[in-house]
Amino acid sequence: MNQSQQIKEVGLKVTVPRVKILGILQTTGQRHLSAEDVYKELLAAGEDIGLATVYRVLTQFEAAGILIRHHFEGGQSVFELNRGGHHDHLLCMKCGLIVEFVEEEIEERQRAVAEQKGFRIEDHSLVIYGVCPKCQSSGL
Repeated sequence: MNQSQQIKEVGLKVTVPRVKILGILQTTGQRHLSAEDVYKELLAAGEDIGLATVYRVLTQFEAAGILIRHHFEGGQSVFELNRGGHHDHLLCMKCGLIVEFVEEEIEERQRAVAEQKGFRIEDHSLVIYGVCPKCQSSGL
């Protein structure tokens, strides 16, 4: 499905900024992008789309379910395409690298804890903060 079809499918009007921004999110090698990252990609591609428009479109995509917004430590939101399926994150506190992972034993333990406490899980997020191997080896 192309960008225009995906935008229409979630009930949004197809506009040039929406198509360009969705294209960047779908083709970049990076899965987690800030609004500033998207804006820099647009500038590098010669697109004349302002930062305020990028923020507005990302928020619209989040509300429509195309994107998931993460608020990791450090205060900056990052966005990733909603590809379905749950995953957790490792976050390097030095360089900001984000690594996704799925570990069924952790998922099982979280379900058991929720059940013991009488909770029904609606959603959850696990972020492990640390230092990546590259930053460890470079002494950062």
